[in-house]
Amino acid sequence: MAMKEFVISEAQVETAVLVGLITKTQDERKTNEYLDELAFLAETAGAEVVKRFTQKLDQANSVTYVGKGKLDEIKQYIKEEEEAEREIGMVIFDDELSAKQIRNIEGELKVKILDRTSLILDIFAMRAQTANAKTQVELAQYKYMLPRLQRLWTHLERQGGGSGAGGGKGSVGLRGPGETQLEMDRRIILNRMSLLKERLAEIDKQKSTQRKNRGRLIRVALVGYTNVGKSTLMNLLAKSEVFAENKLFATLDTTVRKVIIDNLPFLLSDTVGFIRKLPTDLVDSFKSTLDEVREADLLLHVVDISHPDFEEQIEVVNKTLADIGAAGKPMILVFNKIDAYTYVQKAEDDLTPRTKENLTLEDLMRTWMAKMEDSCIFISAREKTNLEELKTLVYKRVRELHVQKYPYNDFLYPTYDE
Repeated sequence: MAMKEFVISEAQVETAVLVGLITKTQDERKTNEYLDELAFLAETAGAEVVKRFTQKLDQANSVTYVGKGKLDEIKQYIKEEEEAEREIGMVIFDDELSAKQIRNIEGELKVKILDRTSLILDIFAMRAQTANAKTQVELAQYKYMLPRLQRLWTHLERQGGGSGAGGGKGSVGLRGPGETQLEMDRRIILNRMSLLKERLAEIDKQKSTQRKNRGRLIRVALVGYTNVGKSTLMNLLAKSEVFAENKLFATLDTTVRKVIIDNLPFLLSDTVGFIRKLPTDLVDSFKSTLDEVREADLLLHVVDISHPDFEEQIEVVNKTLADIGAAGKPMILVFNKIDAYTYVQKAEDDLTPRTKENLTLEDLMRTWMAKMEDSCIFISAREKTNLEELKTLVYKRVRELHVQKYPYNDFLYPTYDE
C-alpha cells in the first residue's frame, strides 16, 4: 500500500525551455522582460521553466525561427538533459510560429513545440468556466489549428504513386488517403467553427439584451493588462467574491456588479486582461466579452506600477482598446500595487541621468499627476491604501456622467444624513 502512495507523489511537472529573439526593434532588456512574461505564462499553464535561449537576429528565420547553430545548441541541451534523466517536456517560442516553422523545429528537436499563441490558448482553455468562455476559446483554438493542420498528417503524405507526367503524388488513380483525410479534417473543423460562431451570435444576443435591461445606470468597466489586480479591486469596490489570484488570465468571463457609492448606484464590470502580442483570433473570439468595454461609459484603467515595464503595458492596453473600438472614452488611470513598488536609489556623486529604475514613487506620482491632472490615482488594493480617495474620484466622475446622460432621472438615492 505504501508503495502505491509513493508512486503517486512522484508525478513530474513538465519542464520547458524558452526561446526568444533579440532584434532591431527589441533589445536584450526587452527580450528578457518578454521571456519573464513567457515564463509566467508557462507557470500559469503548469510547466516549470528550466532554461532560456536568446539569439540576435535581424528577423526571425522563416524556416526554423532561430538560426541553424542555435537550433543545434538547443538540440544538444535537450539531449544532454535527457541523458541525465531530466526530460525536457517542451520548447516554447515567444512569437507565433508558422506551420512550416513548427514542422521543421519539431523534426529537429523531437519534443513538443509551443508558441506564445498556443500557450495563451492553453491557459484560456484551462480557465474557461462558463459555456460562453468555453465556446470562445474553442473557436480561437480552431482558428489557430486550421492553417497548421498539415503537420498532423505528414505520415500519410507519401501515398501518391510515382508514375505519370506529374511524378510524385499527383498522379491519376493513385491519390492516397492522406489528401482526403486532410480535406476531411478541414471540413469537420470548418463546420464546427460555423456552429460555434452561430452559438456565439446567440450568446451575443442574450448578452446585449441583458445589457439593455440594466436600467438607467452608468457603466464602468475595469480594463488593464493581465494580472494588474482588476478582480481584487472589483472585490473591494463591489464587496463581492470574484475569483482573483496571482496568475495570468485568472478572469475570462465578465462579471458585472451593481455598486453603490454614497448615494450613487452604478454598474461595474471586470473584464479579461490584455497582453502584448495577443493573437487577433483571440480578440475576435472574445468579442462578446469585450462588448462590455465597448459599451462602458467610463473605463478604470488599472496599472500595476510595481511592474518594471508598466509604461509599455499601458500602451498595449490603449492599443488593444483602439483595436476593439473603445478608444477615446473617459478614463481614470488607477495605479495599483504601490505597496510592491521598488526603486534603486542613486549614489550622491552619480551624475548620470536617472533611469526609470531610479524614480521614487513620489517622482512617478508627480509626473503622472502633472500629465493626467485629476484622472489618475495611486492605490494598493491589497493593503487598501487610498481606497476612499478612489471611491471619491469614481463617485465624482460617475455622477458627472450620470447627470449628462440621464438629466431627468432623479434616481440618485437620498443620502442618509438628510
